[in-house]
Formats: sequence, structure tokens, C-alpha cells
Amino acid sequence: MSTKRALLSVSDRSGLLDLANALLRHGFELVSTGGTGKVLSDAGLPVTQVSDVTGFPEVFDGRVKTLHPALFGGILYDRSVGKHVEQAAANGVGPIDVVVVNLYPFEETVAAVETTFAQGIEKIDVGGPSLLRAAAKNHAHVAVLCDPADYAAFAAELDANAGGSTLGTRKRLAAKVFRRTAAYDAAISTWLSARTEEAPFTERLPLSFELGGTLRYGENPHQAAAFYRDPAAPPSALAGFVLHQGKELSYTNLLDADSALHTSRLLPRGAMTIVKHRIPCGIAREESAAASFEAAWASDPVSGFGGVLAYTGVLDRAAAEAMTSKFLEVVVCEGVTDEARAAFAKKPNLRVLTVAPDPAPRARRELRGIDGGLLVQEADVLPADAATWKVVTKRAPTDAEMRALLFLERAVSGVISNAIVVGGETATYGIGGGRTSRVDAAGDAVAKAGERAKGACAASDAFFPFPDGLLLLADAGVTACVEPGGSVKDAEVIAAADARGMALVFSGRRHFRH
Repeated sequence: MSTKRALLSVSDRSGLLDLANALLRHGFELVSTGGTGKVLSDAGLPVTQVSDVTGFPEVFDGRVKTLHPALFGGILYDRSVGKHVEQAAANGVGPIDVVVVNLYPFEETVAAVETTFAQGIEKIDVGGPSLLRAAAKNHAHVAVLCDPADYAAFAAELDANAGGSTLGTRKRLAAKVFRRTAAYDAAISTWLSARTEEAPFTERLPLSFELGGTLRYGENPHQAAAFYRDPAAPPSALAGFVLHQGKELSYTNLLDADSALHTSRLLPRGAMTIVKHRIPCGIAREESAAASFEAAWASDPVSGFGGVLAYTGVLDRAAAEAMTSKFLEVVVCEGVTDEARAAFAKKPNLRVLTVAPDPAPRARRELRGIDGGLLVQEADVLPADAATWKVVTKRAPTDAEMRALLFLERAVSGVISNAIVVGGETATYGIGGGRTSRVDAAGDAVAKAGERAKGACAASDAFFPFPDGLLLLADAGVTACVEPGGSVKDAEVIAAADARGMALVFSGRRHFRH
């Protein structure tokens, strides 16, 4: 028996032969399972089958092949403990010094919509995680590799250390293994829980995110920051963006892009949102992307400067030329024509990124960190249901006003609270958001709308606690408003609207967004 052995059992065979040759070059005996062993032997490399080591065949369609003390003993016994060494010798357990395992592709399998429940179950690896965990536990003596990306560096370390590896390397690889097995278990738990009658919020929340990249800094230069992706997120998620041009995205760029895309997706496709510091400053849905941009920009040109824009559609040359005539930091869209790409290229620092279309409002969870914990809630993405709205004033909205109220109710849902929007059927004219009082939000909205507030409509993300906010809108010329209702002062607010001839509608649904 060779004094050094390496166990190889992989589903991803990339880099396998190069690593195997490096191990052979340094005197390792290769021990392998059926599929991996065949790849090695077909390449002309000497390989010992696991069944020859265990004396037990692979059974149950491969469900049991490595779960045997001859393997786990060889991985786990402590070479520095004399009793362990004696027991290994007495039981014919030879040492296994390197373990190379990557897991069944569970995440990739269940991501396919056509995957059945039974097929998902069969891709739950049992032996692989067990081998990885055993080797990682005994990293003082055993090197473990779970990622082909580490093969080349490990082979180089063998070359530099006469066939050995350093404790530092083994410890780093062991930590990576536990991150991988934790992520694997989290993916299985999430998938299985979604197919059971679990409570919406279970006793534990298994999460696993992969590093998308480090960022230049966080909200401020002295704060380190990174971006992580949920590997199970659909292609339509912002985290799956493709960057086509521009500087590296920053922490605040991504926060603003998320806010802009969220808001645009609350409206029918073809909507455009410009955001500054997570607060939308202009929202529009006109007949073309260029017209939508001009309308959204007109809502607040001062705040739009240096803003982040999201559009749920494909940008053409006219839109790109309109956008590059202003100063924007980021543009997010579903696609860019070749002509638009050429126009954007004239502003090389402008970040242009695309995400896949979102076919419909997605029921999803929002996570937000607090010190030592997470807040989790269902996203507020359900479309408005005008059939449940209630006209509470003597005057009902006209058809045109109702169309505007439907647009603005959706728009205000994306604005940081307290929020008031003033606008028409296809665009906002002024937005007040992120204010500590509703009357101040109303003041901001009408101030930004200016003369356009006359004859416009408005939406509030929550009820008016007093008539003052509604009266401020009325004094500016707003003729109709939608709000959730539910204040103890509702009767006073309704009376104020009637006194001004306003149409007031209660939607019954609040849209706080903190």
C-alpha cells in the first residue's frame, strides 16, 4: 500500500486530470469512485476503486459507495495520537491524506423548472458532504478540496513542498469546505421547505449567498463593503445584472438601482424611475423610452442630477441620447440596442447594466439587517385592486382622474415614507419622500410640481393624520387624491376634501417603505 493516498470523487470533472497527474507525480495512490475512476482510467492513469478499499460494492444506485469505516477511518484518525495509529494498523485502515470531492449539482438541478420532486431528491448528496466534513475536521493531517478553482494552487504547493501541503493552506481549504456544505444544506432546506406545509417563518432561516465582488468602499470611504448574490435568485433579480460599460458599481449605486428597479416594476412594463439616495424623484410611463425619460426628469431635474435610472424595457438610441445629455450615474434596463450602446459609449463612466425581464410581480421576501439579526417580510409588490377602492367624498373622480390615481398609487408604493406624489396619468410632477411628517412630504411634492400641480392628482402612502396635508395639496390645485384611510381623523379629512371640491378615494392598503 502506498504511504500516501488521495480520494477523488467529483461530479464536476474540470481540472481533474491535471490535479490527478500532480498527485501521481508526488507519489500518491489515487482512490476513486465509479464515475470519477472511469474518467481517470480512461485517461490512462492508475486508479484504485473505492470498492477495492472497502471490500463492499457500490449499491442502491450509488446511494451508498463511500460510507465505510475503511475510508472514514483513513480520513479521520489523528496521526499524532499513538492509540489512533495502532487502531488503524490493527483494522487495516490506511491513511487518506488528500480528499477531492465536489457535490452533486443540487442547486443547478432544482433551478430548472422541469425538475421533478423525485429528481431533486436524488441530487441530494450524502456521502460527499460527509467526506468533506470529515477531511475538514482533520485538516491538521488531511488536505481537502471542494472547488476545482483551488486545484492549480494546490498542485503548485505540492511542487513547492516536496509533495506536502502547509497547515495554513489546509486550514483555509477546510474553512471553505464548511462554507460549501453549509450553503448546500441551506439550498436543500429552502427547496424542501417550499414544498411542504411549513409556517411562512420557520424556526431557523438558512441563507447562503455567494460573493459577487468586493466594492471600493461602503456608504463612506472608511467602510469596507462587498456584494453577495443569492445563487437561487431568478435571472430577473437585480443581483443577476450584466454590466456593459462604466466604472465599478459602488455600494450606494446598487442600493439606488434596487430602489429604482423595484419602483419601475410596480407599474406596467415600460415604466421609468429616477432615484437619488434610494428615493424616487421622477417616475413616468410614456409612449417611448425617450419620452418616459424626459417626463421623469421633469419631475425633479435638480435631484435627478447624478441619479440612478431603471427602465423596464429595451432602450433605443433616442432614449440613450436623451440620457447622455444629462448626468446620470447608473442606467438599469432589460436591454440596449446597438445604436443605444454606441450612444452610451460616449459617456464611458456611465454604468449601463441589464437584467432579465420580470414576467410578473414576484412573491418574494425582503431581508434587512439590524444589529445582531435580520428583519424579514413579504415584499409589497401586489398590484392595486381598484375594485376594492372606496370613494368617500361627495364628488367621485373623473375617468381621467381615476387613471391618474391608479398610476400614482403604484408610484407612491416605491417611495420612501412618509411619501406623497403629485402627477397625472403617466408621470409624476413632484415627489415628497423620506420625510418625518406627512405635511412636509406634501409640501415637497407640490413645491416640485409647481404650476403643474393645478389640476393634477395625488397619492399618499399612508393616511393623513390631520387635514393639513390634504389641504396643502388642495391649495396647490390638486383635484383628486388616493390614500389608504384608517385615521381617527378620517371624517375631518373627508370634510376638508368636500369643502374644496376634491375627490378622495380610500384604497384600504398602506404602502410604508422605510
